[in-house]
Amino acid sequence: MLRPPARSGHSLDGDRLTVVAAALIEDGRVLAALRNDPPGWEFPGGKVEPGESPQQALERECDEELGIGVRCVDRIATASADQLDLHVWRVHLVRGTPSALHDHRELRWVGVDDLPGLDWLPLDRAVLDAIADRLR
Repeated sequence: MLRPPARSGHSLDGDRLTVVAAALIEDGRVLAALRNDPPGWEFPGGKVEPGESPQQALERECDEELGIGVRCVDRIATASADQLDLHVWRVHLVRGTPSALHDHRELRWVGVDDLPGLDWLPLDRAVLDAIADRLR
């Protein structure tokens, strides 16, 4: 499975579904989240709802999933498979401390050397090189 149904978003490009994910980077590490279902590591985020920009969706999802406020800085990676497009944005923390609230059972700050060792969901694994470049 590429992404759980909860991460499916509405179509921004024809029949393709769009999801967004956050690369929250602090002190040379990025925040990774272990999903409950399907199990696997991901960069937190979710679906883009109708009428939202990708940035608005990511800010909303970070509040809902992690209890934090973020500001999107720039899009740093994309990955696609089947009818799904993932867009990863570098974000800055503007409020709160990340907590695993609903969809995740664990959060972990991961350094560049530890990225390959986690069992990533497929589309998240596809963006690891771009994330690693930002951590170096």
